[in-house]
Amino acid sequence: MGIMVNIVMAPCGEFRGRKWNLLDIVTAVVFFSLHCLCVMAPFHFTWPAFWVAFALYLVTGLGVTLSFHRNLAHKSFRIPKWLEYLFAYFGVLSLQVYICGSPIEWVSSHRYHHQFTDTEKDVHSPLQGFWFSHMGWILDSGSRFGKYGGLKNVEDLKRQPFYRFLHRTFLLHSVVLLGSLLYFMGGFPFLAWGLGVRMVCVFHSTMLVNSAGHIWGKQVYLTGDMSRNNWWLGLFALGEGWHNNHHAFDFSARQGFEWWQVDVTWYVIRFLQAIGLATNVKTPTEAQKRRKALQNKVMVAEN
Repeated sequence: MGIMVNIVMAPCGEFRGRKWNLLDIVTAVVFFSLHCLCVMAPFHFTWPAFWVAFALYLVTGLGVTLSFHRNLAHKSFRIPKWLEYLFAYFGVLSLQVYICGSPIEWVSSHRYHHQFTDTEKDVHSPLQGFWFSHMGWILDSGSRFGKYGGLKNVEDLKRQPFYRFLHRTFLLHSVVLLGSLLYFMGGFPFLAWGLGVRMVCVFHSTMLVNSAGHIWGKQVYLTGDMSRNNWWLGLFALGEGWHNNHHAFDFSARQGFEWWQVDVTWYVIRFLQAIGLATNVKTPTEAQKRRKALQNKVMVAEN
């Protein structure tokens, strides 16, 4: 019942045979620099630097998964504005925004992904190759921004001055301010681990959802796309790896539906709900899950 396709695993053509504009070049330089910083980190290891990187991985990772994704892109729950802005700022510190420019562009790109999942209009489908879906699409801004003709699906964010401010200043916060603070606190080890290692890990955990999350794993629900549930990605990406669950019920604040499907982001949302800070928390009913279950579709087809 799932979609069967041949995935091109070779590096994508977006690296050559096309025009590179200034944004593409700067993006490639930033990626290369961060990975170089990451490579140097083991030679400057200290336990304080390691734990700073781990703490920032959780905080900024939740800024992406809880704020950008489940709160801003899908409106899966509500939290007070001050807390919404705080989590969004954590997301900015991940440098994840450099992928799409700002929280506004991250959310816009993701909403278009759900609208055109695994079609020619999908901004990062593995139908165009594994490497394209993982990071090639980021290095081709002409293709990325040219598919939709502007940020037409994020008027809710564009109306808010806070997000417009982050749209203009995201690099200042994630690189200049945080980088300076880390260097002041712990020198080069804090910079290599807290900036380099942590940003690379958060980046690839999210990008693997776009690539591996549409190639490897199990389909539980009939979604009409290639989304998969992947246990190791669920651990690495703070619960985002239960991707078939998510595409079946993109409104849901919870993505790990079974008790054994670890979903750290959901645990935080559930905690916020328990103390009264998260409201209107959306999850699918058992009846909704049964209607979309792939196993039920197979049984009906056999009968």
